[in-house]
Amino acid sequence: MKKFIAAGLALCMALAMVACGGNTSSSASQAAGGASVTNTDGAIVIKMGGIGPVTGANAVYGEAVKNGAQIAVDEINASDSTVKFEYNFQDDEGDAEKAINAYNNLKDWGMQVLMGTVTTTPCLAVISETEADNMFQITPSASSTDVIVPDNVFQVCFTDPNQGVSAADYIADNGLATKVAAIYDSSDAYSKGIYDAFAAEAEVKGLEIVCAEAFTSDNKTDFKTQLQKAQSEGADLVFLPIYYTEAALILTQADQLGYEPTFFGCDGMDGLLNVKNFDTNLAEGLMLMTPFDATSEDELTANFVKTYEEKFGGTPNQFAADAYDAVYAIRDACVQAGVTSDMSVSDLGDALKVAITEVTMDGLTGSNMTWKATGEVSKAPIVVKIENGAYKQL
Repeated sequence: MKKFIAAGLALCMALAMVACGGNTSSSASQAAGGASVTNTDGAIVIKMGGIGPVTGANAVYGEAVKNGAQIAVDEINASDSTVKFEYNFQDDEGDAEKAINAYNNLKDWGMQVLMGTVTTTPCLAVISETEADNMFQITPSASSTDVIVPDNVFQVCFTDPNQGVSAADYIADNGLATKVAAIYDSSDAYSKGIYDAFAAEAEVKGLEIVCAEAFTSDNKTDFKTQLQKAQSEGADLVFLPIYYTEAALILTQADQLGYEPTFFGCDGMDGLLNVKNFDTNLAEGLMLMTPFDATSEDELTANFVKTYEEKFGGTPNQFAADAYDAVYAIRDACVQAGVTSDMSVSDLGDALKVAITEVTMDGLTGSNMTWKATGEVSKAPIVVKIENGAYKQL
């Protein structure tokens, strides 16, 4: 009888544990997308968390990062790598407070390293948490230099100043315009950071900025005033260091005004061709800087694009590619540092901060990529032009 009671109690306890952990396990399973390690083959297993928007206005970025990282995790876990991953991605909706909540959820799960966050403002909120915990953090796409102020945070994407300077250089060196206008979000660290660097370099290069029109997050649906100012000043190129959602509106409203300058954007523009109900014909001729060209015929890119299309549908953007590279950067740093699964978060952080500066990596977004101790990645951008509804590398 006691055996039956004991067995019953054990069953009840097991069911209770499942019930109590039901929400967390379900959330982790859904977020991880099946990235648990079933066969470690003696490998070191690291719990890697990810944070980004998979709902809300910037969901295209978060989904791309989540999916791109998933492909890398699946490849690594299926290989003979000495380091493998458990992967859990949490939604922050592009919101700073929700990003903190996501971080705490991942800590409860047992996260040891963080791949994220995806966008700059939530990342700025989370870095104070990872700095306090001395957790190694690499963001695929948060490009503000403020993100890498703590010594535990590294970037796969270009910094904002890097993009601004490179854009001004490209426009000037290729004679794309004689008069330039800029429309940017002064309330957004990403947009303002790029514009400030662009304006400074434009002066050095002799580019004439005839008008610089700002908007804020509270007023980003009607851009006709800014466009009319650029048009009246005779700007033949409009620089847009903004995200694709606002860019789609600007292109639509420029068409309504009969204004046809060259438009030039940065990496936040990636995703423009996938905006719902946007007439992609209006994007013809638009140029943007990006580290990734999905049409490239090199083997690594071709295989990645094929896998992405098969698993998730659609063509991967640079955010997916940056995330893929971020996961491999973490793996390479772990191997370089000789980490173990039972290392504390802080000890792991100390080891990876050194190791990441010692690796050189060929990825989707650059060859011979290296990282400075400051957190900045070294790689060269490319410029693509939209032709016939697709990117063409220039």
